[in-house]
Amino acid sequence: MSGQDIERGQRANKNRTGSSSSNNNGAHVPSPTYLIEDTETQWTSWLVPMFVVANVAVFIVVMYINDCPKHDQAFKGKCVARFLGRFSFEPLRKNPLLGPSSHTLEKLGGLEWTKVVQKHQGWRLITCIWLHAGIIHLLVNMLCLVFIGIRLEQQFGFVRIGVIYLLSGFGGSVLSCLFIRNSISVGASGALFGLLGAMLSELLTNWSLYTNKEPSWKCRHKIQV
Repeated sequence: MSGQDIERGQRANKNRTGSSSSNNNGAHVPSPTYLIEDTETQWTSWLVPMFVVANVAVFIVVMYINDCPKHDQAFKGKCVARFLGRFSFEPLRKNPLLGPSSHTLEKLGGLEWTKVVQKHQGWRLITCIWLHAGIIHLLVNMLCLVFIGIRLEQQFGFVRIGVIYLLSGFGGSVLSCLFIRNSISVGASGALFGLLGAMLSELLTNWSLYTNKEPSWKCRHKIQV
């Protein structure tokens, strides 16, 4: 083998290890580039939408049982949105959140300290999570649940999110029972704070991944051969 052949072979090896190669005429030819998309497996979110449907359904049932035009004789003609019939809301003086009366909430499972502690009605720690004081209260909680819960369920699955939601709601009920003794407590705020805490924990844990991650339309690895 001649010296020119040896030099040519060494030059070819260098070109293979580098980022470009040369053709027979010595012209610069870029090496081929392969694009690989970053794909993340996502769960299908169904549990959080079911929670939303359950809360809305419970609120409709509560309003049906409440029946403002029938039981409210002291505020006759003062029910809000009377065209809704028995689904009309309590007078704003009694419930500014556009919802049922406190008596109806108490009867259907609202959280009250005396009934839980003295009458041992521990089931109220769970039922109060599904009750809401009014349509404004319901809308705010459900919007927060959709924006926070769906993303978390897609990333971590329905089992973890369901456990966090229920345990956080139960813990919130226990705290409400300890510190709110003179009024009825309802709502899914404790469960929502649990989901929010989970989201913040995940964000802080993977902060370096989020800060170094490119936008989805740029998230490609270039491999040169």
